[in-house]
Amino acid sequence: MLDILGEEIAIALVGLAGGVLLGLAARLGRFCTMGAIEDLLYGGSDRRMRMWILAIGVAVLGGFGLSSAGLLQTETSYYLSIRWMPVASILGGLMFGYGMALAGNCGYGSIARLGGGDLRAFVIVVVMGVSAYIFLSGPLAGLRVMLFPQNAVVNDIPPGLAHLIGQWTGFSVNAVGMTIGGLIVLAVLAKKEFLTDAKAVFWATVVGVAITTGWAGSYWVATQGFEDIPVVSHSFSAPVGESLLYLMTASARAPSFAVGSVAGVALGAFIGSLFKGHFRWEACEDPRELRRQITGAALMGAGAVLALGCTIGQGLSAFSMLAFSAPVTFLAIFAGAAFGLRQLIEGFQPAE
Repeated sequence: MLDILGEEIAIALVGLAGGVLLGLAARLGRFCTMGAIEDLLYGGSDRRMRMWILAIGVAVLGGFGLSSAGLLQTETSYYLSIRWMPVASILGGLMFGYGMALAGNCGYGSIARLGGGDLRAFVIVVVMGVSAYIFLSGPLAGLRVMLFPQNAVVNDIPPGLAHLIGQWTGFSVNAVGMTIGGLIVLAVLAKKEFLTDAKAVFWATVVGVAITTGWAGSYWVATQGFEDIPVVSHSFSAPVGESLLYLMTASARAPSFAVGSVAGVALGAFIGSLFKGHFRWEACEDPRELRRQITGAALMGAGAVLALGCTIGQGLSAFSMLAFSAPVTFLAIFAGAAFGLRQLIEGFQPAE
């Protein structure tokens, strides 16, 4: 297959396939980080947060299941091959979460909304992608590297929970990972009301499977081909900027997993919106709202680069590897979003 397609096209198609699943889940399953946090804090419902946690459990089972079958080497993933920087995870997560509240959605959610015709989301996506690249390889990259240098893990234990427990206990890393993933799934499904919600369980599982296909596909291309293809799964911060660069320089730049992933989410969301009859063009009519969304998008791009991932990159892909950074970053994103929502919804006036 690689001989026919070429490695760059093959890896882009892997990203596209998983991205379509994620786009469909956003539109048909209402899978959304911002919505899950808002429902939990202000809507009195934990349904969408349980969907998110179930997706994590499925992705953990999938990731370590692949590893046990010899279809993935978890240590080659970006999240386990770079030394963990706790301060960067916390600071970046807080920035991303607060920006997400201001913008009204994360990068993944914004791409999904764009697929449904929301032109406000287009502004968020573009600003977030540019902001990410300003910190990744633009004017502020030097400052970022100076403050938060990314050092490769060489002879130490990969910064992951399963690897740490495996060393402590002598148990197989894959067995530990799959056990943790299974416990997460069982804990989420322990609530009968959620267990009987077939739609929620199905789409959460689809999201977990999408993350797993990213790992499986990228590892296969990386090990079967000759190009230097990174082993990755889905994330929507720097990959958005990479997709913008590809659109502008495609004649001189090969497609990548990131480009396929971003395009897949937009396509899946478009298909889902057509299926539900929800596709319609929308634009921002309030300059104050637009200013808030641009500010939020800029914070998300910068925060995601510092934290090495967004709600999907850290909240699902890194979590599927049980990286130390994942729960810390996700909690920081939650805290930042909660602070931003309180500012937007309640304000900070003292109660009388």
